[in-house]
Amino acid sequence: MRRNVWLLVGVLVAVLGSFAAVLATDTRPILGLDLQGGVSVVLAPVGKASNDSVDKAVDIIRNRVDALGVAEPEISRQGHNVVIDLPGVKEREKAQRLVGRTAELRFRPVLTCLPKEGAKLPTPTTSAPAGGATTSTTAAPTSTTVAPSGSPGRSRPAGRPGTPPTTSAPTSTPSTTSPSEGTPPTTAAPSAVNPPTTPPAEDHRASPVVLEGIPGKDGCVPGAPRYYLGPTAFTGKGVKTASAQYQPGQGWSVALELNSKGLADINRMATELFPKPPPQNRMAIVLDSVVQSAPAFQTSTFDSRGVSITGDFSQTEAEDLATVLRYGALPVQLKPLTTQSISPSLGSDQLRSGLIAGALGIALVALYMLFYYRILGLVVWFGMALSGLAVYSLVAWLGQSVGLTLTLAGVTGLIVSVGITVDSYVVYFERLKDEVRSGRTIRSSVDRAFTSSIRTIVAADLVSLIGAAILYYLAIGSVRGFAFFLGVSTALDLALSFFFMHPLVFLMSRRPRLLQARWFGIASGLDVADTTERKA
Repeated sequence: MRRNVWLLVGVLVAVLGSFAAVLATDTRPILGLDLQGGVSVVLAPVGKASNDSVDKAVDIIRNRVDALGVAEPEISRQGHNVVIDLPGVKEREKAQRLVGRTAELRFRPVLTCLPKEGAKLPTPTTSAPAGGATTSTTAAPTSTTVAPSGSPGRSRPAGRPGTPPTTSAPTSTPSTTSPSEGTPPTTAAPSAVNPPTTPPAEDHRASPVVLEGIPGKDGCVPGAPRYYLGPTAFTGKGVKTASAQYQPGQGWSVALELNSKGLADINRMATELFPKPPPQNRMAIVLDSVVQSAPAFQTSTFDSRGVSITGDFSQTEAEDLATVLRYGALPVQLKPLTTQSISPSLGSDQLRSGLIAGALGIALVALYMLFYYRILGLVVWFGMALSGLAVYSLVAWLGQSVGLTLTLAGVTGLIVSVGITVDSYVVYFERLKDEVRSGRTIRSSVDRAFTSSIRTIVAADLVSLIGAAILYYLAIGSVRGFAFFLGVSTALDLALSFFFMHPLVFLMSRRPRLLQARWFGIASGLDVADTTERKA
């Protein structure tokens, strides 16, 4: 008897204590896209793409999205399409912009700055040395200096707010004709007529282009928001990694680490661009036909320590640029097929409907158990309540620790698991009936019935666990959420059968009043009249 008391006390302390801790720390489950709203983007490869290239693209996109801090994004394949679900995204435009950046990351030389499309070019121009590119003199460029990683090189002021983030990073301008990556091709200066912005479909690696900077920023220099860029010097394949760092006295910067080929390419660029006047000493970092940053060179040589891109970055701008550099290049070009926004109100309505459906089903089951098993039905009530508290605590903790999200499919899995939980109690109570009807007392039948019924309970729960594990392994998207929560609830059912159900029934069977209470006692629930006189 003492053992059952300790088991019961232990499980109550564990479940109620964990639930109290969750409430005290205000830890809550993280809701998925269909419950709290967000953005869902479907991307498709341009042209033919192998399975390996799409799988690699999915991995890179997942790393890129994880860097946004989105809680447990769901990124999966549907055929050759890539489906990206971003639950709870507040800055939706930013998320869509970063997710949609699926083109090749390119490093191009800046030839000159241009005004808005349709505006007249300023008349005073100067010829760039040895490059043939003209430079507008209407405004002083706000480029920043670039230094090797670890050097103290401080950038010049970035100018007025809204100008593109200044960076300390190597930039080089190709100057020889060659379509291959890493070999600087010949570039031509723009004509006297202000050229139009190059459409993304015509943004070819080996051709000069006219591109804009990040929307909302001034771009090349104040009054000249567009860039005239030379052919690509090298691509994101030369980037090993990048990270945002805070440097005392300088603020936020981006540490860029290159592989051997990337280091050789950027040194080639730096050698040619460093002696040139602004803005031709700058390198444009281009992704999806948008100039993400255009830092100026501070040195003509970089070593294996890497490159430091410095300027007037905010923390967010530095982290965004590091994300672009780290995960910008994909092995296959992807284009957006659909972008669907799910409002938080729709998600809350779905959650409310799911909870109402679950509560109604549980209430009907609870009333039936109380009607059929009388006071033993309360054991089912308490068991389901403990299971619910344990599931809530576990989901909330996993959400904060590993980013687990609760989706509508997960809620469905939890509701379905109620049937598995109740079935365990039914198996035990029916076996207890059989033992009592065979001539034993209720007290002596409690342990024997549990020993017999637990085999059936374990077998049934193992079947559910195996099914949930296989479904989780093979399925994708929300179906995996259904399988996970079904498996978690089934495992909790096994634990509560050992540590709650049997100990509580055992202790109740030792109370004569609970055994013999008219209409509501254990004997009435088991449909027997004599509870104490028969021998075991």
